[in-house]
Amino acid sequence: MAAVTIDEITLADDPRTWSAFGFEVCGDRCLIGTVWVRFAGSDTRALAASNGGLVGWSLRGLGNASLDGLPTAASESAPPDCAEPHENGVSAIDHVVAVSPDLDRTAAALQDAGLDLRRVREEPTPAGAPRQAFFRLGEAILEVVQEPDEVIERHGGTDRAAHFWGMALLSDEIERTASRFGGHCSEVRDAVQPGRRIATVKRSAGLALPVALMTAVGEAVT
Repeated sequence: MAAVTIDEITLADDPRTWSAFGFEVCGDRCLIGTVWVRFAGSDTRALAASNGGLVGWSLRGLGNASLDGLPTAASESAPPDCAEPHENGVSAIDHVVAVSPDLDRTAAALQDAGLDLRRVREEPTPAGAPRQAFFRLGEAILEVVQEPDEVIERHGGTDRAAHFWGMALLSDEIERTASRFGGHCSEVRDAVQPGRRIATVKRSAGLALPVALMTAVGEAVT
C-alpha cells in the first residue's frame, strides 16, 4: 500500500485573511510545502465548529476514509512540487492536531485506513494530555491527543468521535513570521522539543483554528 499523505486541508477562513499575514494565496487556496490549504470562507465556521475550524481534509493512499469521525475524503491527485517558502518565512506544515476521547480506538481506525503509526507517547505532556499518538503523513505529522479524564467525564464518556483541533506551521525565519502577525502573535520562546522554538497565533488574528509557528531545528518524529 502506498504511503498515506495529505493532499489538501480545508479551513473555515477567508483567503484574504491568510494573504494579509504573508501567505501567497491564489484564488481560494495556497500551497504550504507540499500540502494545499483551501479556504472555504468564514461562513463555513458553523459547519467546522466541532472540528476546531478545520472543515476537512483529503488524503492520498487511503485504504478507507473512515477515520473515527475526522472528516476525510480520498484523493488521487498527484503530489505537487514543494512550494518555495512564503514571504513570511513559512515553508511547510509541521503537524495537524486531532483530539480523541479514546486514543486506542482512534489509533486503530487510522491504522486500518493505512496511516503510518510511528509512536505512542505514554507520559503526560506539559499541556495536560495524558497520551499522544503520532502518524507520519509525508512531510507532516498527525498528532492525536487523548482527552484528559476530567474532559471525558464532563462530556459524558468516550462514545464520541475524534475531532480536529489545530495545526503547527514550520518557519525558516520564525521572528519574521511572528512579526507578520503583528500583535496577533505571542513572543517566540523555546519549545518543549529540545532545540526548537515556538510562537502561537492569538485568537485576535481571526483565524478559524489554533495555529502555532515552529522552527525545524531539533528533535522530530522520524
